[in-house]
Formats: sequence, C-alpha cells, structure tokens
Amino acid sequence: MSYTNRMDREEQIAHLRLIRTQNIGPMTFSLLIQRYGSAAEALRAVPELAKRGGRALKPASRSVAEAKLHANAAIGATLLFKGAADYPDRLGQFDDAPAVLSTRGAAHLLNRPCVGIVGARNASINAQRFAQSLADELAGEGYVVVSGLARGIDAAAHNGALAKGTIAVIAGGIDILYPPENADLQQAIGETGLIVAEMPPGTQPTPRHFPVRNRIIGSLALGTIVVEAAERSGSLITARETGERGGEVMAVPGSPLIPARQAATI
Repeated sequence: MSYTNRMDREEQIAHLRLIRTQNIGPMTFSLLIQRYGSAAEALRAVPELAKRGGRALKPASRSVAEAKLHANAAIGATLLFKGAADYPDRLGQFDDAPAVLSTRGAAHLLNRPCVGIVGARNASINAQRFAQSLADELAGEGYVVVSGLARGIDAAAHNGALAKGTIAVIAGGIDILYPPENADLQQAIGETGLIVAEMPPGTQPTPRHFPVRNRIIGSLALGTIVVEAAERSGSLITARETGERGGEVMAVPGSPLIPARQAATI
C-alpha cells in the first residue's frame, strides 16, 4: 500500500506501535504491511497472530507512540514513514528498510544519487586527506556522500562533501551527539546536509546498533568506497551490504598519494 505524503496521525501512531512491538523487526513489519495493507490493520491482527504463533507479540502502547512523535517534534526532527510518498525510493525497495526514520536537515538529499565512503576510525592522515578530497570531487559531480559519522574516514568524507551534499546515518537517536569529537560536525551536517537515525530519540549507541546503521548506508549507496578498513570491521559490513543490494564496491587499500603504493592501488 502506498500512503500519501501526509500519512494521517492514526496511521503514524500505528506504525510506531507496530515497529516497537516485541519480536517485530523491519522484515516482519514489511511482511505484515504487505499482508494487511496498513499498520493499523496489522495491529488489529496481532492478537490472533500471537495466539497462532505462540510468540509474545504485545504492541507498544499508544502513549509510547505519541511520546515518540512529541520527542521528535520537540527537537525539530522530521519522521519519514515507510510507505509514504516522502520515504526514499531506493531505501524503501528493501524489505528490511526501517519502518520509521528520524531526520534533521535537507531530506531531499535522500532521493539524489548517493555514494558511500567508509573506512578506518584510526586511518592515516594521508588516507583521511584522500577521503576528504574524493568526497569533495564526488559531491561536485552531483553525488551525495553518505557515511556513518565515525571518527577517521567517515568524518573526513563528511567534511569533504559538507558544502555540497552529505548524509550522516547515525547509530543512536537523532538527538545524541556521537562520537563527542564529531559533535560540531554533526551539528553542521544537520544545517547543510542531513542526519538520519533509525533509533528513537534518546537512544545511546551500543555495539549492536552499528551493523544495523550500516545496512542503511549500504541500501542508499549506488556504490561504496572503502578506505583503509581492517579485515574485520564495520566498514566491510557496509561494503557487503552494498554489494548484496546491487551496489558497486570499491576499495583504496593504501594511500594513492604515496608514490610507492600507486601501482598496487591502481
């Protein structure tokens, strides 16, 4: 079912109640919407589904959902609901897309072609300079640079594209400044680019939130460039998600600014 851009408040509340129901994640949410046509109808079916499935399915209360709406409004965040006309098309095609996104800034960037740039938090200075320069060039060609606002390569990529178009997908709530050293950058992106969060306001990021965040980057990106990533890292999770969702995966294994490495890198 495709909703209008102005999804009515009752359906918004039903969305929030359904996605906050124990044992219902984004995949199950999508399946329920496909089957019942709306979140409100899916909520009505939850008691019978719980009885048949023998699982705990207790929808979040209306007061909890309304509190989420008020919390986002209080901090100037805009909610994008999956199925509404203003939800990004590229993200919405995937069954595990977030049911609801909190955003702050220029939401239209979500519908422009995006390229992910991710990499090591403790990247070399040369790699950070390269990532920043590459982001600046890509943004100059009309691409929106998407990354995860981590220290190192992510921050360099955001800085490079800040004036022309960048999206930061964060692991915590839209109101949480993390990591602390990127607080000013996060504020700047909210003013000139876009901050995107799947978690509710007030959520402090924990290790389990970062892979969840990475799938959003991988979904939005037509391609992802990995710069100086460790063998087992969140950057490679993002790269895998990009590839599995039909995007291109590119890598800069070492700094192309160092002549001795140019041949191997190219």
